[in-house]
Amino acid sequence: MRQTELRRTAFKRTMPTEPKPSPGPRKRTCKACKTKFQPFRSIEAWCSPECGLIVAKERLAKQEAKKDRERKQALKSRRDWMKDAQVAVNAYVRERDHDLPCISCGKWFDGTWQAGHYLSRGARPNLALDERNIAKQCMPCNVHLSGNQAAFRIGLIARIGLEEVERLEADHSPRKFDADELKAIRDEYRLKLKKLKEGK
Repeated sequence: MRQTELRRTAFKRTMPTEPKPSPGPRKRTCKACKTKFQPFRSIEAWCSPECGLIVAKERLAKQEAKKDRERKQALKSRRDWMKDAQVAVNAYVRERDHDLPCISCGKWFDGTWQAGHYLSRGARPNLALDERNIAKQCMPCNVHLSGNQAAFRIGLIARIGLEEVERLEADHSPRKFDADELKAIRDEYRLKLKKLKEGK
């Protein structure tokens, strides 16, 4: 029986490759002077001790401003929250009615537009934040004509219908929002205003 001749293969020794040096942190923009620099550590946000001091002062000022806002928020009364909520609702209504004339006189006005209430806040405080009860109104109608209510009603019927206006007029349900509810209403209408502007 013939024996198969085994051949030896040459052994190649592979030398270990040296690891590539780390490129280090990428260049960043200094938060103080806005120039590009090479940081030694990835967390560095300034290019020099002087700029570092500026950044530290700015951060401290922001922290103090935040604490100050929180202190003011804690001291707010329900009346303050009601004012904030009304401002937010009114701003939304003015933007909602941006392309419409005055609800009462049907005219365009060169001055500052206001958010008028069909049923006044004094007589019907329960509807003060109800957007159905509020529309963009010119200053002469809102201020000089005390809301021009009769014409307001006609304009409101044209927009939301007689049935909805009568439902609004019949709504005497008491609503006295607490501070948390008023804050939620403020935030809701700020968000609605933002989305309304973004959609245009």
